[in-house]
Amino acid sequence: MPSILLVVFVLQLAIHLVNTIGASTINSLLWVLYTRLLPSSSKASEEQTELKSQFMKVRKELNATSSQDEFAKWAKLRRQHDKLVEQLEKNKSSTDSTKTTFDSTVSTIRWIGTNGLRLFIQFWYSKQAMFWIPKGWVPYYAEWLLSFPRAPLGSVSVQAWGLACGAIVLLVSDAIVAIVSLAVGAGSQKAKEPMKVPSEKAAQGGTKKEL
Repeated sequence: MPSILLVVFVLQLAIHLVNTIGASTINSLLWVLYTRLLPSSSKASEEQTELKSQFMKVRKELNATSSQDEFAKWAKLRRQHDKLVEQLEKNKSSTDSTKTTFDSTVSTIRWIGTNGLRLFIQFWYSKQAMFWIPKGWVPYYAEWLLSFPRAPLGSVSVQAWGLACGAIVLLVSDAIVAIVSLAVGAGSQKAKEPMKVPSEKAAQGGTKKEL
């Protein structure tokens, strides 16, 4: 079984990643994987694509047909057009309903696996010490804060450890973003620097012949 210290750190890291990337972005990526990997969803997506292709073809042909000169052909194309529109709207409604259910399920699972699990751990281990502070290292008020709310005095509670992990993850994340930004900025600045062209005097001096 992994150490509770490691579990809390991984949870804080996962929560930070979700907050940084965004829940909607994660749901969209998972939805793409779901529609591609699940046979039924993949088949429905292919049918939707085929219907759209047929619709565009019929619509193009309908626009090119005169309702006065070729009424019979125009009427036939119009019926096909309306039927395809109805099928597309029906499939879209079904897909939207499935996606709404999928997003709700994924959001629930994600919350239970991150914030829900964090709250459970904080409740279950609230009276246990994550580790002990050597006696005399910190004053009494610091010991009390580190053991808050119900851990033994002189120890670090799971809540304090979670806050510390969250702060470390945030600092490291900000440092990585700053380093990447500096590297990208330096690279773009170097690319924008104009190439130095030798002056006319320097060119003449370089080609001057000795007598």
